[in-house]
Formats: sequence, structure tokens, C-alpha cells
Amino acid sequence: MDSSTNPPTDPVIFSAKRVHTLATFVEPHPTAVAVANGRILGVGEAAELADTYGGTIDSTFADHVVLPGFVEAHSHSLEGGFWQFTYCGYFDRIAPDGKRWAGCKNIGEVVERLREAEAQLDDPSETLLAWGMDPIYFDGERLVAHHLDAVSATRPVFVMHASIHVATVNTALMERENIGPDTKMEGVPVDGSGQPVGELQEPPAMALAAGAFRTLMVGVTGEEGYRRFGAMARNAGITTLTDLGTSALANPKVVERWERVVEDPEQPFPARVSVFHNPGFGLPNPDLDQVTLIKGLTERSTDKLRFGHVKILLDGSIQGFTARLRWPGYHHTGDNGIWLLAPEQVYEHLSTFHKAGVVVHAHCNGDEAVDLFLDVMERVLTENPRPDHRHTIQHCQMTTAGQYRRMRNLGLCANIFANHTFFWGDQHASTTVGPHRAARMNAAATALRIGVALSMHSDAAVTPLGSLHVAWCAVNRLTASGVVLGPDERISVAEALLAVTLGAAYQLKMDDEIGTIEPGKRADFAVLGADPFETDPTELKSIPVWGTVLGGVAQPGSTS
Repeated sequence: MDSSTNPPTDPVIFSAKRVHTLATFVEPHPTAVAVANGRILGVGEAAELADTYGGTIDSTFADHVVLPGFVEAHSHSLEGGFWQFTYCGYFDRIAPDGKRWAGCKNIGEVVERLREAEAQLDDPSETLLAWGMDPIYFDGERLVAHHLDAVSATRPVFVMHASIHVATVNTALMERENIGPDTKMEGVPVDGSGQPVGELQEPPAMALAAGAFRTLMVGVTGEEGYRRFGAMARNAGITTLTDLGTSALANPKVVERWERVVEDPEQPFPARVSVFHNPGFGLPNPDLDQVTLIKGLTERSTDKLRFGHVKILLDGSIQGFTARLRWPGYHHTGDNGIWLLAPEQVYEHLSTFHKAGVVVHAHCNGDEAVDLFLDVMERVLTENPRPDHRHTIQHCQMTTAGQYRRMRNLGLCANIFANHTFFWGDQHASTTVGPHRAARMNAAATALRIGVALSMHSDAAVTPLGSLHVAWCAVNRLTASGVVLGPDERISVAEALLAVTLGAAYQLKMDDEIGTIEPGKRADFAVLGADPFETDPTELKSIPVWGTVLGGVAQPGSTS
């Protein structure tokens, strides 16, 4: 039984306009689910279920449609934590409190929003922190230090880009942290005179902005940020979340913080969470035995809070120009990105964790990064065969049909970043990879046709948390300008909904508990205001979400 949701022990039959179980074997057109002790007893008609199991009929959802709770297999708790700082992204975005923040459509609007935020700070030494900005929307003009100097010439300013792989800082911050012509590091671009322009690409470079970067990361990983993360999931119909590698789990205080929030009986957390360990993040001791750490964390797992999986990062972000691409590299320039792990490190990590029975999810945006992971995975599996490992390639932005065939043969899963088609599809076609490669990005139809186990994700806070939007992107493949990008890679509504429920649960090794509505599984549901199978597919993302049911307990969203 879930320790913090206190589900009723007497059966409750939730009646609905329609129940979509997404299971293989179902009763035709069910309209009710019977629940007891946080699990599903049966699916069918309310009166029949009441005759069979007794209990009471709850008609709260009589005008709603019930689906399995959505499972977000690639997100970050930063989605909740970032909102204590200034949002300056391109697209309108809804804060956890329901406030709509208008997008900044050019660098001038970014600077003006930052000036407004700067005027609210009393301490002249306090760093101005902001997030969500992405210069790729601004006709190729990059946000650099001299733009932020117009915000303040004396106060340090640190702006995290939407990708979370790049940041821009002002001159005052660079002077405070001694970032100058003598700073020789990949990811610190310079101008013609050798002076850093203020852009810091990838975590090693961002860490040069030591005080600001540390303040940002501490700020976004606090308990209140975790709670906002959970509330945003409930509002989107998500009942299982991940924090994929952005928690420093080698620090016992971070683990205890997750436990306090998720297991709090006074403020029940509205979702299950699988928190991944990142072997390159927050390690206080370089000699730490990682496998021992993971095994110890796994023993602390509960019904609602799971530990034990690992995430590694091979490359960066395509829109940030730091992902590793096959020939011909980036459109127009032919340049390539940054390796975040050297090949020998990939083998070391993957071999160690694989032999220990640990599931590894690997961030690979570019197709060259996918090649590296596949080569290493083939070697590791040859040396140590292991059935049902469920290692997963995350993002799979540029993955080709040939690479998907190798993935299938190696038993690998794919978690595709479907939202990219909308948020950056136009820019990918015009700027990053060109129209022909952009048309085959996020190739969900190819993955399914070849037989690769598939899920799809938002990568929140990179894009907003929301499985219906993710599914909409995969079904329609519409860019922000309304262009259908790669129509042959569109998938059906049923395929998309399976990817954000059972497909994601499978990759988390939770598919025997969640992902479909079947007897014995956990009573985790998404409650919608319209039927996604009867709605125009172009309106899928606009279906209202009432809230969720978690372990048999109804949880209305903030707008219900």
C-alpha cells in the first residue's frame, strides 16, 4: 500500500463517460473501474462491478474520460524549481500558480524583462538568475555579454538557456569569476580578440560561473521546487515522474530531501517518482564505489519513490550546437558539438553498471553519439550477455533507421523527444541540420515499424511538462509555424498514448505495476475532459485535464 496516499480499503467504483484501459485484453467500452487498497479490482460497468465487489460508486468522473496515468520517463525536478527565478523563454508558459508568462520574442524583450527583474532586487551584490532563453529563435543573433551588460554593468547576471546545456553571463559575472582571455576551455567561445563572449556551453564551462551556477542549482533542487514539480504533474495527468540525473544522489541530504517530500503524510505528493543517479554529477568523493551507492539507494525505494537507475550524458543539445552529429555536421557551418564523455568513459560506466544489473539511460541527441553508444553497448553485451536489460537511448533526435535496427537487435529502448518537432522544428530545418535531416528527426514511426520499445518525453523543464502535448507532437509533427515536418514519421493517437503510458513504464521497469488499467495494477489514472480517441488529432494537446487518481485517491488539478 502507498505509504502517503492512504487509499481506502473498501472498494470504490469510479464511474466515467468512458475508460480507455490501453490494455491488450479489455472488456468492450468499459465505463467504470473498481479499486481497493490502491489497486485495480476490475473494469466494466459500474452496476456490475458493484454487484461483484460491493463498495460504493463514485460518480465524480461521470462526464470525464479515464486513461492510465501518464508516465513521464524523462523529466527533471528543475521544472518546479526554476519558477523562483525569472522566465525569459520564447513561448508563453504557465507557472505552477497558474500565471501565464508571455514569451520574449527578441533579445530586446529578454533584456527588458531582465531589467524589470533586476529592479526588484534590493541587494546590489545578488546575482540575477533567469532561465528559458533560447537565441536560436532570434534570426541567428546570439545573446552575449554585452546584451546583459545593458541589464546591469555591476550586478552579475546568469541566464540559463532552454536546453539547460548553455548559459549566458554578463561582463560583471565574468570579472568576478576571472573568466577571461586566459580561460582555455572547450565550450567558452571567444571573439576576434580572444575575449570570452559570455556564452558558457555545457556543465564544465557553466561551472566556471561558480557562485551563480551553484546558487541556481541549489535553488532549483529545494523541497518547494519538488512540491511544485509534483503539482505540475498532477495538473497534466501524470502519475509517475522521473528526475533524470539532476539530483546529486551521492549526497545523503539530497536523498533525504526526496524522501521527506515524496513520503510526507501531511502533504501527500501527487505522483510516483523514479530518481536516477548521474555518475558525473555531485560526487563528493571521486573514489566512491558507484555500484555500492546504487545498491544502497535501491534498498530505500518505496511504492512512491524509486532509486536504482543510472543516466549518463554523451553529448549536448542540437539547438545549442553542442550535440555530436554525423557528417556533414551542422547545417551551413559543418561544425560539430562537444563530447561530454570520452569513449573510454562510456565503456567504463556502461560495463560497470551493466554487470551489476543496473538499468542505464544514455542521453544521445546526435546520431554520432548514438553510434558511440551502440558500439560500446555491443561490446558490453558480447562480454556480459544479460536478458531484459532495458538500457535506453534518451532523446534519439537524429537516430537513423539503421541505428534503430541495431537498437532492436541489442534489446535497447528509445525515448524520443517528440516535443522538439514543435518547439525547434522550424529552426532545425533552417539552421541546425537542414530540411532533409530535420524531416526524419524524432522518428517514432520508424522506431515502431522496426520494433524498438518506444516512449516519448518532454524533458521538462526544457519544454513544459505535459504528456498530451508530447503525444500531439508525435501524431501531428507540426512546427510552431504550422509546417508538417516529416509527415511519414507521424504515428496514430493510440500509438502515441501507449508510448506515454505503458512504453514509458516499461523503460522504468514498472510496466507490471502501471501503464495500463488492468486488475492487480496500481490505481493510477489520468482524468480528462474529452476523449482523445474522439477528438480531432490536431486538438489533442488542448484536451482539458481534470487531474489524476493516484493509488485510488482522486487528486483534482489546480484548475478543476
